[in-house]
Amino acid sequence: MPRSNWFRALLAASSLLAFSLPSHAETLASALAKAYQYNQDLNASRAQLRATDENVTQARAGLRPRLSATSSASATRSQTTFGDDISTQDARQMSIGGGIQLDQTLFDGFQTPNNVSAAEAQVRASQFNLANTEQNILSDAATAYMNVLRDRQIAALRRQNLSFLQEQVRSARARFEVGEGTRTDVSQAEAEQALATALLNSALSQVAASEATYFNVIGDAPENLQPGKLPASLPNSVAQAYDVSQREHPAILATLASVDAASFQVKVAEGALLPTVSLQGRVNDTYSLNDSDGGNLPGVRDSGPQVTTQNQVSATVGAQISIPIYQGGAATSRIRQQKEVLGQRRIEVDGTRDQVRAAVATAWAQLKAARANIQGYTAQVRAAQLALNGVIEERNVGQRTTLDVLDAQGDVITAQILLVGSQRDEVVAGYALLSAMGRLSGGRLALAGPTYNPNDHYIEVEDKWYGLRTPDGR
Repeated sequence: MPRSNWFRALLAASSLLAFSLPSHAETLASALAKAYQYNQDLNASRAQLRATDENVTQARAGLRPRLSATSSASATRSQTTFGDDISTQDARQMSIGGGIQLDQTLFDGFQTPNNVSAAEAQVRASQFNLANTEQNILSDAATAYMNVLRDRQIAALRRQNLSFLQEQVRSARARFEVGEGTRTDVSQAEAEQALATALLNSALSQVAASEATYFNVIGDAPENLQPGKLPASLPNSVAQAYDVSQREHPAILATLASVDAASFQVKVAEGALLPTVSLQGRVNDTYSLNDSDGGNLPGVRDSGPQVTTQNQVSATVGAQISIPIYQGGAATSRIRQQKEVLGQRRIEVDGTRDQVRAAVATAWAQLKAARANIQGYTAQVRAAQLALNGVIEERNVGQRTTLDVLDAQGDVITAQILLVGSQRDEVVAGYALLSAMGRLSGGRLALAGPTYNPNDHYIEVEDKWYGLRTPDGR
């Protein structure tokens, strides 16, 4: 068998083997599920929210009792030398004691209740911020998925174009050898072949970059990606999208919760001007020993060491009321400061609403443009392919030149690449629109795997009185 036939048989067998081997098919939904579970930025935001949950417990501690144990020990040794033949006196004193102290704040100017309310509002804001981060990650994952799909299709089109141009070079050379073509036809075909090779290399480089971004966002290497589909429940009109986004977008809800937190912080600062009442109780047990020897007058018989021991148990209960009169202007300054922060948070709500509205308008326009482009480019691809087939037939009968064929092939490739890009843009714009509306979440997309509920951790720690371990056992 000739060598070329052996090569064709080997290529056919390899292709058949490749189609017979099972390959994992990755869908856009499964890629989003992976990003929802494994994306590092999203998991870091979840950990940050769990840390914020502890602020509520810390705020509640303001009116909880504080119990502490105290202990003390001391030892003193002294030697006194007297004149007039009085003997030297040696003395030592030792004491050891222990006790328990209880401190309880009864009233702190409503600072603790307001601190708790502010911490709860901050937790709500953080939960909405986490939901917004989740939306951004899922939108980035959809974009990364469609970018890989688009760039792989473009690389395949570039490869097909190169194969077509290689065949045109071979055909031009064959016609030149039999006198039916010119050296110019061969050079034009070779120039287009070289350009196609460079464009293929660039396309393959873009594929590698898109695959790296895919791995970073989704946490897994892209394999056999299936065509992406538009998400369900897209709005019927931009007005509907505006209405939903203003009511449901987590970024807006987060800023509203921040306004609540800031208003409670104003009340906390005002509470510093009110009296505080506290109760303190203490129980102590002290054992002491005094030992002295010497210091006797001349001629007086030494009576020996004098040892005295004592054990004292005492209990003390007291209440204290503190009424602030003047604090150097610091307390009133903090009140004014918190009022300015509250004003800032209210302004941020309006700014966030405008940003969300702009995002909805942008995503809606991109979605409409992509759909219109798909229709136009589909028609262009069909017409360009028909034109190419006609130009090739006309070139074969001498009515067209090789340059005409190359130009027609360029039109086909350009139209195909534009169509692939528009198909990618439609899906990405659909997910961007859902994100702008505030409805791009793991629960709404019904992604495979467990859904993360931030309230689970909050419920476990919000009123926890003691314990070093986190709810997951760390």
